[in-house]
Amino acid sequence: MSTEEKPAAAPRSLAEALRGRDDASLAALLRSRPDLITPVPTDLTQLATRAGTRASVVRALERLDRFALQTAQALAVAADPATYEELLGLLAGDDGDPAVAAALPHTLGTLREQALVWGGDDRLRLVRTARELLSPSPQHPSPTGLGPSVQEAASGMSPGRIQEIVTAAGLPSTHDSVSAVASLTALFRDRTRMAALLDEAPHESVEVLDRLVWGPPYGQVTADPAPRLRWLLDRGLLLPTAPGTVVLPREVALHLRGGRVHRVPEPVPPPVGAAATHHPQVVDATAAGQAYTALATVEELLKDWDEGGPAVLRAGGLSVRDLKRTAVALDLPEPVAAFWVELAYAAGLLASDGEADERYAATPAYDEWRERPAAERWARLATAWLAATRTAGLVGGRDAKDRPLSALGPGLDRSAAPEVRHRVLTLLAGLPQGAAPVPETVSARLRWERPPRGGRGGPVGSPAESDRSAAGSPAKGDGDDLRSRLARWTLDEAERLGITGRGALSAHGRALLGAPAPRRPEAEPEGPGDKLPVHHRPAPPPPPLSPAEQAAAAAAAAADAARLLAPLLPEPLDHVLLQADLTAVAPGPLQRPLADLLGVLADVESKGGATVYRFTPGSVRRALDAGRTAADLHAFLAAHSRTPVPQPLTYLIDDVARRHGQLRVGAASAYVRCDDDTLLGEILADRRAAGLGLRRLAPTVLAARTDPAGLLEGLRAMGFAPAAESAEGDVLITRADARRTPPRSAPEPVPDGPPVPDDTLLTAAIRAVRAGDLASTVPHRAPAGDRATGGGLPRTGAAETLATLQAAVLTGEALWIGYVNAEGAASQRVIAPVRVEGGFVTAYDHTADEVRTYPLHRITGVAELADDAD
Repeated sequence: MSTEEKPAAAPRSLAEALRGRDDASLAALLRSRPDLITPVPTDLTQLATRAGTRASVVRALERLDRFALQTAQALAVAADPATYEELLGLLAGDDGDPAVAAALPHTLGTLREQALVWGGDDRLRLVRTARELLSPSPQHPSPTGLGPSVQEAASGMSPGRIQEIVTAAGLPSTHDSVSAVASLTALFRDRTRMAALLDEAPHESVEVLDRLVWGPPYGQVTADPAPRLRWLLDRGLLLPTAPGTVVLPREVALHLRGGRVHRVPEPVPPPVGAAATHHPQVVDATAAGQAYTALATVEELLKDWDEGGPAVLRAGGLSVRDLKRTAVALDLPEPVAAFWVELAYAAGLLASDGEADERYAATPAYDEWRERPAAERWARLATAWLAATRTAGLVGGRDAKDRPLSALGPGLDRSAAPEVRHRVLTLLAGLPQGAAPVPETVSARLRWERPPRGGRGGPVGSPAESDRSAAGSPAKGDGDDLRSRLARWTLDEAERLGITGRGALSAHGRALLGAPAPRRPEAEPEGPGDKLPVHHRPAPPPPPLSPAEQAAAAAAAAADAARLLAPLLPEPLDHVLLQADLTAVAPGPLQRPLADLLGVLADVESKGGATVYRFTPGSVRRALDAGRTAADLHAFLAAHSRTPVPQPLTYLIDDVARRHGQLRVGAASAYVRCDDDTLLGEILADRRAAGLGLRRLAPTVLAARTDPAGLLEGLRAMGFAPAAESAEGDVLITRADARRTPPRSAPEPVPDGPPVPDDTLLTAAIRAVRAGDLASTVPHRAPAGDRATGGGLPRTGAAETLATLQAAVLTGEALWIGYVNAEGAASQRVIAPVRVEGGFVTAYDHTADEVRTYPLHRITGVAELADDAD
């Protein structure tokens, strides 16, 4: 039979299985496990080695859905290799499960594509590292609840004791322990003989087995076991593992379970239930109201910090006292206030000023943000929230070192947060329009899509590297429940932000999801695996977007969301209603200039559908300090009030303006001057001025020990209306928005591992890996002087190397060379020499797929390719 007619041999290793894949399948592998491409492997053998490392395998296992993980766990307790029928039996049981049978081909294709399983349906192999992680052991019990096999449990037993068990079980004695264990194993795997043996068991003995069958499989016995235990021990249905400890062998447990590895296989994800359904217009209107409140809250927060916010803690972040003060100012609970503070920080609207006495303040971007239309301002907040890895829900907890986690402080980044937010909103988008989900079903769905580590159905092993990322140590209580907590926080925060209304996703929330979500490997459609049958091959995934394409898509989604939200937000008003009790009522949102000046001229007394402002001597003085005159204020109120300006308000403005600036405060350390010496005498006689350290320097000048700012505050507290002045004697005008940080960029999200490579990178990487694999596996002739050993680099003398290269230039043949670069890294390459001169060889490098020039002194040796090389 010719070579073409010979059937393809089954792969003997993962590297051989990868070598048999096409480029599309390799691209799917690198896309689902992007850590394998950082850095690009030199060949397929190195790729296979990297795919089998503990860190990479743990990361891949943690990204499997529950049924894929259950399938891997079943392979871990099956024979190595196993057949497809054996695997199906372990998952579906003796009675069969149609849902398992329907889901298994796709799931097995996923495991194959991710290089966790390789081989054909007749020889399925789980990669060795995954088997070590998922196999039952006393140190790491398996979520399957199974114990060791008979062979593993009996490895430490004496030959005589093994023969006694074989005899008691009704089997013929053997000449050695190996055959005895094999005979006992065969008995436990034979359903007919095993059923007959258990029919002879006392009822009490069967009850013992029932307690151990679903795990844990270990139990304690005394030195003189009870008869029900002695019957089981004598026949090997329980085997000793340590003094006083016995275990139920895996084969016995599988028989008692009806062949199933898991008590409840979960091939189908749990559905997300709807708690209530509302009219879509009601949902959109409610969400728009929440969006308007969100904008007002952020503005109020940053207005409160306009003149300089709280100090930055030495370790970073906001102190507990400052967070409480901020919560009181916003009239919100502390956790909710922490959310708004973190959201403003994520959107780049506030930051630390970087001064020696570091404080938080609004950034210049805040002023630009305030000038945008309301819907665009909301879109910026919403997109920042979706992409942020900082998690406000952790504020108030403690990290792994028992240090408190503070708002704006370190340790709040959780790289899974953006993916969970996108996934939760996507699940809401899958419900009927206007339907609000049952929160518990959302959490259950997320737990199925990515089981908690070490929990029920979760992978066993060390945390993946992503858990030790730049996000810092996980907080206490994070553990396996972090994704469920993130899901709950997402539902609350989306409602607070106006993405949902009454729990249901709004129309502008759906539009916002047009931005590309972080890729979830376990939920992606998978590419073809190791020569799978057609019905086993999942569909290939869509190509990932480049960073520029992702940014463009996100911007388009935000613009679309803003367009849908804009008609639902109230139009800003250009008027207020002045009342005789020195208040003004704003029946809706105000236009920016009106809101800014009114916010300086009056204090907010109450908020809601309408905002009530109160005019006080202090608020009027604040407007005068900002450079306004009494005439300006009268004209402003007359122009923007739908009611006549009340006489008490006119008198208040005139009275404060008449006294404003009579006293002038400057720097001496500080001084007070006034043309009215009687007024200065009144200040000196006031007991409340004792702490200011005042003394008269001249009839119209007082000096003070305190600084100008403290003197201003002290005099204002006494009921006076002083004004600050410059060294030239001019009145200093204080703007409400005077304090801003230097330009600051929003914090960058902490990535969840390496980014998913785009098509350009994948194409280049696969080409390099293929070329490197060709260089390492292509057949070659070993010249007489070749000193290479066992697959190492070729070693030839300088003269022979030069002669071989020159001959190849004439014949156009390709050569296999060993090369050491300037950093001392050795590699092997396949080249077609073009020119040899000046101590260099110029050649087409098949490994790099380009023409390169190599110094001859760095070439360790050359060898001709074999005649049958491709």
